[in-house]
Amino acid sequence: MNADIRRQIFERLRASNPHPTTELEYSSPFELLTAVLLSAQATDVGVNKATRKLFPVANTPSAILALGQDGLESYINSIGLFRSKARHLLETCRLLLEQHDGEVPQTREALEALPGVGRKTANVILNTAFGQPTIAVDTHIFRVSNRIGLAPGKDVRAVEDKLLKVVPAEFKLDAHHWLILHGRYICKARKPDCNRCVIVDLCEYKAKSI
Repeated sequence: MNADIRRQIFERLRASNPHPTTELEYSSPFELLTAVLLSAQATDVGVNKATRKLFPVANTPSAILALGQDGLESYINSIGLFRSKARHLLETCRLLLEQHDGEVPQTREALEALPGVGRKTANVILNTAFGQPTIAVDTHIFRVSNRIGLAPGKDVRAVEDKLLKVVPAEFKLDAHHWLILHGRYICKARKPDCNRCVIVDLCEYKAKSI
């Protein structure tokens, strides 16, 4: 895929959704960090249901810590792996208070030092909370990038590195949101909905359903 086609893809995605953002509900960097930690192997819808109950009661590191393991679990037990997620979140809150004055750090190194925070989570926080042009590659972005020929790669890091190289600078801040939403609602895993796709004529997928 050449640079002109890539630019057209993002121009069309931007035209159809000028201000994309995460579907996780949050009102602060800490709430976003909490939601992303809870979202592993869970849907955004499920996480939002839990955090709508949790955040009015506890939406700071100190307030989460005050809940304790059992108290926190009672709010998030509808989410998969809730016990381990509760442990990670409590330990993260402790480290935020001890090392960062209760604030979410704005560097990759500090974020990835927190329990349960890997590269993808750090990229989401840096991008969505702090406006840095990172690209968090999840299963949707990995699939879309390979399927349409945008940035093929054998693993998520290879796709991330390729996207960072080939996505035009003006689109980098919003690129991962456009690609996630495209993969979630249009370019779906089992069967892409090509008839509703705004980039269908630019896509290199050989089995288009049109």
